[in-house]
Amino acid sequence: MSRSHATTRRSFVSSTAALSAGLFLGGSVRAASRLDKLRIAVIGCGGRGGGNLQSVSSEHIAALCDVNEGNLRRAADAHRQARTDTDFRRIFDRAGEFDAVVVSTCEHTHAFATLPALQLGKHVYCEKPLTHSVYEARVIREAAARANVATQMGTQIHAGDNYRRVVELVQTGAIGKVSECHVWVGRAWGLQSAEDAKKFGDIVHIEDRPATADPIPADLNWDLWLGPAPERPYNNVYFPGPKWYRWWDFGNGTMSDLGSHWVDLAFWALKLKAPRTIEAFGPPAHPELAPASMHVRYEYAADGDQPEVAVSWYQGTHKPDLLTSGKIPAWDSGVLFVGDKGMLLSDYGRHLLLPEDKFQDFKRPDPFIPASRGHHEEWLHACRTGEPTTCNFEYAGWLTEANHLGNVAYRTGQKLEWDAKEMKVTNTRAADRFIRRDYRKGWTLS
Repeated sequence: MSRSHATTRRSFVSSTAALSAGLFLGGSVRAASRLDKLRIAVIGCGGRGGGNLQSVSSEHIAALCDVNEGNLRRAADAHRQARTDTDFRRIFDRAGEFDAVVVSTCEHTHAFATLPALQLGKHVYCEKPLTHSVYEARVIREAAARANVATQMGTQIHAGDNYRRVVELVQTGAIGKVSECHVWVGRAWGLQSAEDAKKFGDIVHIEDRPATADPIPADLNWDLWLGPAPERPYNNVYFPGPKWYRWWDFGNGTMSDLGSHWVDLAFWALKLKAPRTIEAFGPPAHPELAPASMHVRYEYAADGDQPEVAVSWYQGTHKPDLLTSGKIPAWDSGVLFVGDKGMLLSDYGRHLLLPEDKFQDFKRPDPFIPASRGHHEEWLHACRTGEPTTCNFEYAGWLTEANHLGNVAYRTGQKLEWDAKEMKVTNTRAADRFIRRDYRKGWTLS
């Protein structure tokens, strides 16, 4: 039995014993038998939230919340037993009515809906990216460790078999010691010219904060939508989603959005946590808007049997040299591991060992990472049994921190030296305001 399988089995046995004793994950949440339906509060019911709601609808939906009353009405029509509200803070006033929470708000309010759930001992599923900042990622990761509940970040592709097979190949040395990993996505959304926005299929084009306000949609509570972000007049360039994700006050652009899915594979396969240095390249940083195109280089120190490794992220028009020079297949998005015995190229659903002729007779390792029950199903099962999830907040917290640090380096305009223990850039104070920001009056994260 492998060490990972043994650990999983020990966790399962321990969890089962706790259940039989009438306890559950520290006794902080109502024990649920395998046959009981979990009582779930769903915060954010439109867009991605609607998909998450559908995925947990086999359970008892106890509460629904959305700042858009149109979304709320549609969700309530399908779940008439659920209590409804537009302010998620009120949901927690009656926390005894639910066991678990699904958070699908916009990025800038993720931590504010997630933290009180953890503090009340509720299981939490939160959409990606886990938080809006490095500081918030640290707060949520540490709160989850104290809460000892079932957590999962919404990186659904992590449940696919393809990622599992890639991780197995990397970790069994199929391409030798990995010294480089290149991660790129073709999406080019964010600050760019009108011509490029049209060329790359961006959903909105804007190059500065609007000087005028638009009428607030009748169903939208704009004040609650803003939440902890600085106050500003409503405009159609912010809403509906995902228009908001390009604005620094509300999101972090493609780096934190798609990085949650694509850098995930590098993180998993190479067992990464905190980078040592981070440097970003691209057009001058805009004070309001995330860029459509840029790239970031992370340097990770040697750890155990993994040597030093450089991980590079590219978005939009920025691509790795190995791709633009034609040395690997021209995939629109991908993850390329470069080892001393070959290369491994992957996207969501396929992968190749390169050069292909060298690996014609290669014998793959027997699969050792079990198939997922499904991304949401993993979390629901963990809520009942205490078995681990694969994108729990310990793992997702480190991944989210790293992605945010890419934007911190970009906005700072300097190569950053990172002290993860102290959560501090040691070579400049210019990064501080991007690691942790002030919140609008009436909103605190504590």
